[in-house]
Amino acid sequence: MTVDFVTLDLLRQNHPAWRLLRSDHAPLVASFLERVFIAPNVRVMAQADLAEALEDELFALRDRLGAEIFPKSALDYLNDWAANDKGWLRKFYAQGSDEPHFDLMPATEKAIAWLGTLAERSFVGTESRLLTLFELLKQMSEGSETDPQARIAELQRRRDEIDAEIARVLSGDLPMLDDSALRDRFQQFIAMARELLTDFREVEHNFRGLDRRVRERIALWEGA
Repeated sequence: MTVDFVTLDLLRQNHPAWRLLRSDHAPLVASFLERVFIAPNVRVMAQADLAEALEDELFALRDRLGAEIFPKSALDYLNDWAANDKGWLRKFYAQGSDEPHFDLMPATEKAIAWLGTLAERSFVGTESRLLTLFELLKQMSEGSETDPQARIAELQRRRDEIDAEIARVLSGDLPMLDDSALRDRFQQFIAMARELLTDFREVEHNFRGLDRRVRERIALWEGA
């Protein structure tokens, strides 16, 4: 994406993630949806369950901040968040159910993920990400190598490294990751897993949009 004035201005006006960040209720929306959808990796929630969870959240906030802070009911807020002018939730009827269900929109998840990066972290690991970058560079280099002799030489080098590692293990030399290295890799694993789930949600959202457009075209053809 080109980061120029026109593009950013259009995003500011139309993108649901930007609308969420600009909203006066952003702390409520982001914290609640992160807690009920993202943290427990919940895909879809029935309206009654989601409204009950939000009502509990609103009750606690009103008790602490005053009743006027959030005057509407939980269901009104959910419907508002799913309206076209917000687009933070998707409200739909699941197959075989007459109760509305809610799903988190990809743009909302992106906004919440970005908000999570703003908090100061007590532990910042970089080793696993550097290793990932080096591994990607290695794969690109090997995958684009057209010289058979160069590929054979690389395979022989890797074989020698494996043989040397086997010899070290047989001699009792077992290198282990320390706590910092383990924590670094665990954080990287969690981050990548969440990014992958976000990508899956966005792919599904794109397929729904494609399906809707195809159905609209079919309806126009049949009506012609």
